[in-house]
Amino acid sequence: MRNELKVPLAMRLRPQSIDDIVGQRHLFGENGAIRRMLQRGYVTNMIFYGPPGTGKTTAANIIAKEAEMTIHKLNATTASLSDIKAVIADTETVFGRSGILLYLDEIQYFNKKQQQSLLEFIEDGRITLIASTTENPYMYVYNAIISRSAVFEFKALSQDDIKPLINKAVDLLNKENNTAKKITPEALEYISSSGAGDARRALNLLENTYYITEDEITKEAVASLTNKIVGSFDADGVVHYDMLSALQKSIRGSDPDAAIFYLVKILEGGDLIGACRRLQVIAAEDIGLAFPNVIPIVRACVESAMALGFPEARIPLADAAILLATSPKSNSGNAALERATEALQNGKGQNVPSHMRPSNNFDGYKYPHDFPNHYVKQQYLPDDLVDTVFYEYGENKAEEAAKAYWKKIKNGG
Repeated sequence: MRNELKVPLAMRLRPQSIDDIVGQRHLFGENGAIRRMLQRGYVTNMIFYGPPGTGKTTAANIIAKEAEMTIHKLNATTASLSDIKAVIADTETVFGRSGILLYLDEIQYFNKKQQQSLLEFIEDGRITLIASTTENPYMYVYNAIISRSAVFEFKALSQDDIKPLINKAVDLLNKENNTAKKITPEALEYISSSGAGDARRALNLLENTYYITEDEITKEAVASLTNKIVGSFDADGVVHYDMLSALQKSIRGSDPDAAIFYLVKILEGGDLIGACRRLQVIAAEDIGLAFPNVIPIVRACVESAMALGFPEARIPLADAAILLATSPKSNSGNAALERATEALQNGKGQNVPSHMRPSNNFDGYKYPHDFPNHYVKQQYLPDDLVDTVFYEYGENKAEEAAKAYWKKIKNGG
């Protein structure tokens, strides 16, 4: 019995079939996408993304079991090219006849070369890849792998998802220990909330509380083991990206108090990388040309935070968030980007003007530095986009000054 108890409760309760999976009904429920695939005997390359403790590893195990495939597990934080080669070598053995499923956890830690090494074997079917990440896969996973995979979001578990699991865990602990402890409704609510969408965290908290109580698991007993409730990034089952969005909207709305609150919530949830990335996006997207120097300033804060690590990392990030919230705002650069992208997607601007092409020896091109004020009027946009305005100056001191300067220069002033 003692040996069995060394296995964490979350592992002892790990689902063994699709029907046992907690939450993720959009993937494994009656009409879930992955369930329908498996029912038709189809397994493709997949990328799972979402917060920890939402069942990504468990899902990979079950998929391999349902498909009767040999599964190999690697964690990209420690795996190397030699580990990949060992998996590839297994495709040539008897174990590979039923198909090799490679589960690669934390794929964001593999560099481009390591990810590329998988492509040949994904394409010819020798390996079926299931990769997981807590980050945005479109930013961290090599595009060629994305294009060959189905991408599935694993959502943070809601309290309603976690509560039945907690009750099941209490029953298991009682059976293992020949006891009949009860859990109060308040304790059940407290634990399921403290899980912050992570089943593993909630079960660990329950297991610790179980062994310090006598006949009843109470909220007070649970609270004695928690310094604070981190708080679920989403009680409604939405991934913690909601908090990142709330941070950006607060800064965009010039509310430093809301900005610092959401930043703290994100950092208390352990998402240092997400906070750093989002603050840099905000600097360019929402402040941008109204205060262009804020971009390198925020970058410096981010680099400082990454070098410091927790808990000190919070300080430069707090400075960055407050600076961004209290800075003048402009989305003119992002708006110009969107307009230009739309034009390109509509098939516009396929031909560069002849005087700007090396193939035409730049015949007719005027070198601006040879003219007064380093400016000369000439056509730069393709013929079908002549006179199109993508960038419109924002109504702020910096852009108004730039607008006045170029108006003067271009009018021959």
